[in-house]
Amino acid sequence: MAIRDKLSGNEAVAVAMRQINPDVVAAFPITPSTEIPQYFSAFVANGQVDTEFVPVESEHSAMSACIGAGTAGARTMTATSANGLALMWEMLYIAASCKLPMVLSVVNRALSGPINIHNDHSDSMGARDSGWIQLYGENNQEAYDNAIMAVRIAEHADVQLPVMNCYDGFITSHAVENIELIEDDKVKAFVGQYKPSTYMLNSDEQIAVGPLAVPTHYFEHKRQQAESMRNSKEVIVEVAKAFKEISGREYGLFEAYKMEDAERAIVLIGSSVGTAKFVVDALREKGEKVGLIKVRVFRPFPAEELAQSLKGVKTVAILDKCDGFNAKGGPLFSETTSALFVNGYTPLAVNYIYGLGGRDVKTTDIEKVYSDLSEIVTANKVEDPYRYLGVVEA
Repeated sequence: MAIRDKLSGNEAVAVAMRQINPDVVAAFPITPSTEIPQYFSAFVANGQVDTEFVPVESEHSAMSACIGAGTAGARTMTATSANGLALMWEMLYIAASCKLPMVLSVVNRALSGPINIHNDHSDSMGARDSGWIQLYGENNQEAYDNAIMAVRIAEHADVQLPVMNCYDGFITSHAVENIELIEDDKVKAFVGQYKPSTYMLNSDEQIAVGPLAVPTHYFEHKRQQAESMRNSKEVIVEVAKAFKEISGREYGLFEAYKMEDAERAIVLIGSSVGTAKFVVDALREKGEKVGLIKVRVFRPFPAEELAQSLKGVKTVAILDKCDGFNAKGGPLFSETTSALFVNGYTPLAVNYIYGLGGRDVKTTDIEKVYSDLSEIVTANKVEDPYRYLGVVEA
């Protein structure tokens, strides 16, 4: 029977970590992810877990320690935000290339500069090509659920890759919501006991980790890494089905909300989805055929499935909570329009950069997007596909 509780997103993730009881957690504090290791360290001190908690001197050291623990065969977890993730940069690629199935909770925060501690997706989106699987949660419940599913996804024999559990700083991390926890024994049974196939402390099979790879081997190594990422899409779906059996909650690669007959749609990620759903419901009551897609899995990108879901719309707006600084839109826009083109669908598409540095996203902002899409349908063309939403223009 589900356990009802009131928790912040960070506390919910820490509870999930307690239930998982990883072998090693190495962490360094940074706003707004600090509460995760803070709460978890209390579980360690109280004897509720037997995790080796390693407080380190920087985020680079945190990821380095996690890599060391992972190569030794330990189930490993950590957390960070923004500049902390940037300081891990070198080690992110090493963790992925070593195919270490660790879990990193990324509490999304704007990257400096200028200095800003509030939410956008520039940190994890900047690391989108580092080789990590990326899951994004809309609310506290999803942050908790994704933390549990991430372990099983990462450790699957066909994957063996690290996973980022991403959710919005302060909006999700610190706000308290009603959520349903799963019983401890069910979580432990769901993630199972970690049994790595290869690890450095296995005296029966000697291995090298992170060796020099000259041109005769490097390419093949990266190809194998890419194949694991491809495999992960099917595994994510399988794990979600198994998770529904213990939780009753259903997850896919993305959520299609009122898309059955939608003519205008928006695509977005994270906590802003709740605001957007409210607007969709209000416009539906007026008879407008609108819908939205909430992307839950950004890596691997669900290109074929997303294109299929959007094939019937006349126009679509892709909302990015970070700027790609390529003068041609944000990363979600680039990925989505590429998916549409490759799969033979060509709805009129427009990009909006929004919410940078924690700028509020209001219902009126989402209403404007749908209104703009109506004008695009009438004109049957997009005048300027690269737009900003909610910015004060000079």
